Amino acid sequence: MTVTQRLAALRALMKQRGIDAFLVSTSDPHCSEYVGDHFKCRKYLTGFTGSAGTALVTDSFAGLWTDGRYFIQAENELAGSGFTLMKMGQEGVPTIEAYILEHLKEGDTLGFDGRTITARYRDRLRNLLSDKQIRINPSLDLVGELWEDRPALSCEKAWELDTIYAGYPRSKKIAQMRKAMADRMADYLLLSSLEDICWLLNIRGNDVACTPVVLSYLVLSQSRVRLFIQEGAVDAELKESLRKDGVELLPYESIYEFVGHCPAGARYWLDYTSVNLTLRNAVCRDAVLLDRPNPTLLAKAMKNSIEVANMKKAHIKDGVAVTKFIFWLKNAVNASAEGGEKVTELSAARRLEEFRREGKNYLGPSFGSIIAYGPHAALAHYSATPESEAVLAPKGLVLTDTGGNYLEGSTDITRTIILGPVTEEIKKYFTLVLKGHLNLAAAKFLYGCNGQNLDCLARQPLWAVGEDFNHGTGHGVGYLLSVHEGPNGFRWKAVPERNDRCVFEEGMITSDEPGYYREGAFGIRHENLLVCRKAEKNENGQFMEFEPLTLVPFDLDGIDPALMNEEEKARLNAYHQTVYEKIAPHLNDAEKAWLKKATRAI
Repeated sequence: MTVTQRLAALRALMKQRGIDAFLVSTSDPHCSEYVGDHFKCRKYLTGFTGSAGTALVTDSFAGLWTDGRYFIQAENELAGSGFTLMKMGQEGVPTIEAYILEHLKEGDTLGFDGRTITARYRDRLRNLLSDKQIRINPSLDLVGELWEDRPALSCEKAWELDTIYAGYPRSKKIAQMRKAMADRMADYLLLSSLEDICWLLNIRGNDVACTPVVLSYLVLSQSRVRLFIQEGAVDAELKESLRKDGVELLPYESIYEFVGHCPAGARYWLDYTSVNLTLRNAVCRDAVLLDRPNPTLLAKAMKNSIEVANMKKAHIKDGVAVTKFIFWLKNAVNASAEGGEKVTELSAARRLEEFRREGKNYLGPSFGSIIAYGPHAALAHYSATPESEAVLAPKGLVLTDTGGNYLEGSTDITRTIILGPVTEEIKKYFTLVLKGHLNLAAAKFLYGCNGQNLDCLARQPLWAVGEDFNHGTGHGVGYLLSVHEGPNGFRWKAVPERNDRCVFEEGMITSDEPGYYREGAFGIRHENLLVCRKAEKNENGQFMEFEPLTLVPFDLDGIDPALMNEEEKARLNAYHQTVYEKIAPHLNDAEKAWLKKATRAI
């Protein structure tokens, strides 16, 4: 079926079931940011391939709400589909909740699949809609009913992450969680977040592309650890290893039945922002529900000393790969102009993957690679296809946003590479974005600051000329888990679905990625990962600072030094000196000579 046919079929089902509006989220029963193919109902229904967005369908309207990262992409993909793009956060565009409240009549029914909606969001909807007596039916997977060739549920093999990489054994982490439970007087901790479960048990898998997690649920008490997982996902060796630490295996789908039976008055700790509505509702009615952030969330974000040391090793390997790639790319594009083999966005991505695979313990990409040439770079999350890919030429710029998963951790790096002559305007914004990046990386601040306190450091050079970029400045990064990990991040304003007021703690790893985008013309972004560490402590309190993990040069061909002050130049020169010292020993003579020039002082 085409998208328009699917939309018509969904409306027919809605009419049969008495549903006046149907909500389709981008999620799975674990409230994941990225989901396996089996759960991509919103993509199947709308044709929009971005990683974030929510569809709402009524008998006369179909809308797709998404954020600024995807406005241009969504406009292209939704053309002729019957879906209207609703640009979140833009003036005159109602929120999805406001639209529902305005357009549904008293007594109408809103439907959705409660397994893909958080308990917190349902409660928010209920509060908003109660005055209008709009009913909610959370038991419908209507898109799934239409999806005849729906992919099967993934069941890849799980594997154990050794403590030489994880730092702490699972027994220590379990003890830490049990202490947190005792402090909160909780009898049970219910985890459905895949990243939290994998972190706690030191296991990894491959059930979600680029995110090495295992489909599972976990219930922890003071005496037992119950892991709900598909039978085929655990081999005998891992099963025995888990058993030694007291981890019992139960069928994946039995979680809903299990939580429905518990002692009267049992206190269940579950985070309404990360547990799905159907699971929350399945917990026995005699239980006391403690709605608090998972204790794993902050513990996971604060990387231990072994994880930080490993991440530094991963970034040297990744830095070598990306530096080799930039050297190759510039030469290959020049050679193509003289009759050599053409370089395209997709062939460049394949070549970078080859460089990464030369690194020891490389497992694969940490997210889908973005190689965006010319106007494509204006799409913050552009994804090349054989139909859309551009041929790179020795002019203009190409934006490369890529990352890798290693046993030593995950990387995420963006470099805007100058391939040939660029305008003075491009150099201006290239430099302004870099100034903002360097400002944030150099921040020193008192303990207690969060991302909203610091974000303006990265935006100020653009704000000073009346410009901005339409995405957050940075996100937390997991250790061989999700490349987008909470609760830490950089953002200048509050966003309901994100908790950006998390205080920066030692060991947190966060991206620093300001950008600038001119639709139809060009896009620029500079991204490093930063690890938070303690600086001096004095009578004013404990000061904190960041240390860059990423080790790849910024392209000096795009910089206008006249726009940088001496302090900014010194920051860039110091960073480039470190890049050369760390990366040059791993390069051949030609690459080393190029890197020496690429990291020269300005």
